[in-house]
Amino acid sequence: MTSSDTKAIQYLLDKSELYDLVMKYARYTDRRDITALRSLYHDDAIEDRGKMFKGTIDEFIKWTTGAAKNYELTIHRISNTIFEIVGNNAQGEVYAEAYHRTFPPDQKDIIAYGRYLDHYEKRDGIWKFIYRTSTTDRCEIRPVDPAWYEEFVAGSPLGLPGAEDPSYNTLTMFKRWGQQR
Repeated sequence: MTSSDTKAIQYLLDKSELYDLVMKYARYTDRRDITALRSLYHDDAIEDRGKMFKGTIDEFIKWTTGAAKNYELTIHRISNTIFEIVGNNAQGEVYAEAYHRTFPPDQKDIIAYGRYLDHYEKRDGIWKFIYRTSTTDRCEIRPVDPAWYEEFVAGSPLGLPGAEDPSYNTLTMFKRWGQQR
């Protein structure tokens, strides 16, 4: 194997680990697994959401935990991802759709479309966020009609935040909520 082969393989491994990192962010946010979410960031990381929030990762965890209480359910979907990797530093542009459903009786769907603009560092062989900000490129707010859920997906179990989500019983190879990763 040549030196360029080794570099190419390492690049693909790093890119795969970065993709996994952003996918875990979406899952842990939606399952409200705060311990696992915190583990994705280096201790000196900064989260910057513009006027909504800017601060340390521990301040962000406290803020996002409080904000999540306003929503019955969230779904973060990741689509286009691109990473630039130089040694143990990387940057990424990650397209996302963030769905939030408020509580009854006046339920609303809030759907924000945007991009995460990330900086990552690999320390002790592990990639984590060191800086994360986001854009809002589009937002929709609409009323929820509970009949939509009854008519279209009748009998399908509802997704839930936290350890009661059906995924924790169905996907037995996944770590349980709050367990070490």
